[in-house]
Amino acid sequence: MINNNNTTMSQSSAPSSTATNAQSPGLKTYFKTPEGRYKLQYEKTHPTSFVHFPLGKTITQVTLAPLKDKPAQAPPSTSSSMSVSSGVRSAAARFLGGGNGSRTLSFVGGNGGSKSVSVSSRVGSIGASSSTSLMGISNFDGKGTYLVFNVGDAIFISDSNSQDKDPIKCISFNNAIPVCHAFDPDAKDGHDLLIAFVTGDVYLVSLRQQLQDVGKKLVGAQHYNKDGCVNNSRCTSIAWVPNGDGAFIVAHSDGNFYVYEKNKDGSTDPLFPVIKDQTQFSVAHARYSKNPIARWHICQGSINSIAFSTDGTYIATVGRDGYLRVFDYKNEQLICGGKSYYGALLCCSWSVDGKYVLTGGEDDLVQVWSIEDRKVVAWGEGHNSWVSGVAFDSYWSPPNSDGSGENVIYRFVSAGQDTQLLFWDLELDEIIVPLRRAPGGSPTFSAGNQSSHWDTACPVGTLQPAPSMRDVPKLSPVVAHRVHIEPLSGLILTQESIITGCRDGLIRIWSRPGFSESQSNGSDSLLNTTLKEKPLTGKVGTHTYKQ
Repeated sequence: MINNNNTTMSQSSAPSSTATNAQSPGLKTYFKTPEGRYKLQYEKTHPTSFVHFPLGKTITQVTLAPLKDKPAQAPPSTSSSMSVSSGVRSAAARFLGGGNGSRTLSFVGGNGGSKSVSVSSRVGSIGASSSTSLMGISNFDGKGTYLVFNVGDAIFISDSNSQDKDPIKCISFNNAIPVCHAFDPDAKDGHDLLIAFVTGDVYLVSLRQQLQDVGKKLVGAQHYNKDGCVNNSRCTSIAWVPNGDGAFIVAHSDGNFYVYEKNKDGSTDPLFPVIKDQTQFSVAHARYSKNPIARWHICQGSINSIAFSTDGTYIATVGRDGYLRVFDYKNEQLICGGKSYYGALLCCSWSVDGKYVLTGGEDDLVQVWSIEDRKVVAWGEGHNSWVSGVAFDSYWSPPNSDGSGENVIYRFVSAGQDTQLLFWDLELDEIIVPLRRAPGGSPTFSAGNQSSHWDTACPVGTLQPAPSMRDVPKLSPVVAHRVHIEPLSGLILTQESIITGCRDGLIRIWSRPGFSESQSNGSDSLLNTTLKEKPLTGKVGTHTYKQ
């Protein structure tokens, strides 16, 4: 989810690299792939003085946050929760945007003064202190690319275009634990960063405003599911709805996810019906036009991760029960899904063209699911522990081929709790189809398009049982490299780099071949390519990605 810097790893950064090697014995600062060498460019982490939250270990998640130019001034807010003078109301609109979410923190005062009202709840006092002014860095517009990550009871923000290892901002939550977050680069009102907690609470803030403020508390927050009034189970995953005009999804450990619209007020009693059968999928809508507007009951047990297809047509979920489920989001319909070989599924990711879904979990496998065939089409074997992150690489350009047919090769990457980063290539026309016995015939073992050997596509709405190991084509990794000492918690792919994070809060930025020696001109190039991923296109003899 981030970008490389404009400078190469120079002698000035050598001490940091030396320290890295000293702290990470046996780890190389580069690894080779068929395309060239990936090089460790930067590291980001929390300050050395930071003490981990003592009451429970949390897993660090990382979000890429590319900030654009300042949004245009929004009209003054009309929410009844904002009781301020017209002058301060205009200032609040400039910083907070015109949207009125649930329980917005109000700014009161006169003559140019400003003060944040603290929120008292199980999440603690999140507002900034009265001595903190929004104009702490009045000329700072915040444009650039940032990394947002959680460690213990704090959120840290690092400048991805800086060699500094320490973050530029720390937001403390007074013993409340943030567990997941999401950033919307196209937010029209400036409220672009979602932060969800173990208590079920969710906050929506302006990242730019947090960077402008000099304090260590959250400022200008909109509060959803306050004190767990709608659902008090742990938040497990959060995502903006693509092209959703401010809609977002919050998944919980009780098997439900909720749909919110950030410009609607919250309700302390959404009046959702009681779930009669915990094993069945169901959707319920709120009786009133307030947040949350809908509840999706997905499964019995925790939802571990959610992911939208690029165009927002489909949403995939994986859970504690080991099932991948793919839904038509608009029509609220189950399309397909199936079970892991064994154990829970922990992560999922879409190909840019929406044709395939990757999953990873406790069976140490990377599964490739075909949406067209509505079944698993390949397993990646190579990890020695749970798979914690998967992603298709939409920036990778396959090598030229002499073949005469249209083949699209997919490159994807996985991160595991075995500390390894694995690269995979999926070329469906070259996949080896396992031993299969046709009805009334003899066993066959052949290569070629797997669709000619497998049964027809599964019916819509069917959840497949765990397949037999002998029935699924196997993939081997192209590259395997140990990138951290601690288990990996996830990865992010950009045009210029691959970002890996471990569960204890160390983030590493690996520059792609060619970028470590010749950096791009500024972070704008990353901003443009990160927000608009390139679609796949198949060409005869030249497998490329469109710009």
